Amino acid sequence: MMRAAQQEKIPTSTREADTLSAGQAWRHKHVLDLDDFAPQEIELVLETTDAMKEILSRPIKKVPTLRGKTVVTLFYEPSTRTRSSFELAAKNLSADVVNLSAPVSSVTKGECLVDTLSTLEALGAEIVVMRHPHSGAPYIAARNTRASIINGGDGWHAHPTQALLDLYTIREHKGDFKGLKVVIIGDIKHSRVARSNIWGLTKMGATVTLCAPFTLLPAGLDEPQGQFPGVTFKPDLETALEGADVVMALRLQMERQQSGLLPSIREYTRLYQLNESRLALAKPDAIVLHPGPVNEDIEISSAVAHGPKSVINEQVTNGVAVRMALLYLLAGGGQR
Repeated sequence: MMRAAQQEKIPTSTREADTLSAGQAWRHKHVLDLDDFAPQEIELVLETTDAMKEILSRPIKKVPTLRGKTVVTLFYEPSTRTRSSFELAAKNLSADVVNLSAPVSSVTKGECLVDTLSTLEALGAEIVVMRHPHSGAPYIAARNTRASIINGGDGWHAHPTQALLDLYTIREHKGDFKGLKVVIIGDIKHSRVARSNIWGLTKMGATVTLCAPFTLLPAGLDEPQGQFPGVTFKPDLETALEGADVVMALRLQMERQQSGLLPSIREYTRLYQLNESRLALAKPDAIVLHPGPVNEDIEISSAVAHGPKSVINEQVTNGVAVRMALLYLLAGGGQR
């Protein structure tokens, strides 16, 4: 699609043209997190996503951009949304796609990550999307392969593509990030989604308020030079939600928690569940996001999850377009 993209004038939107005319080009070989992205680079991803979403609106949702390229999804943890959307994204761009799961690979025979990557590289892999239970694993991968690495989630650390699709969904509804109040509720401590969203949202000009039990907060969050400078913390949910433009409920990650962090699920639900009465404290046009999978009637009520302010299904749909945009850019579509 490189030649076809030029004929179709991809990127197509005015804002993307403005971004590129300012001299912004894609400089990333890997997508590991958003802490090393400039605001203009995030904007470039979002603008490229506009073009990819237009492709997905066509009767035939396929273009030849990555014809001849090999994309591998390497997942050491279960996944539905991320893995499926990357597979669809790569196939929509005509790439050859290989899906590997650790339980059915040579990992079960003792093969280490670096050796697995070496094998994939020898087989022709040019882009590897990986999910790993250990924080930092994609960084090790990036240092030990010539392929481009996309972090599909590593431990408690980062999930940049989820954050980018969240940003895209917010921009679709709000237009701009400047001055937006975004409230993130729930298990911040174990949430790679929260960390990447904080980096992305604050870089784009939004203010972020975190709301969670103290036991589900990262250490040092309230220190002046902590992990997330400028992010506010309000432990009371009703106070945190006042005047919110965007509300993101996080899944209560019981599989990642150690015993004793919460008195009970019932207690957490009573104090931190996003329900209709609490959502009414946000702005009338507030939208509700959730990275999924949703524990309905625990961190979010069924009425809110399926209500008129929910954009949860839109997030899933936008995930394919965002991941198409990243594959396109990594394949050279953002070079000048």
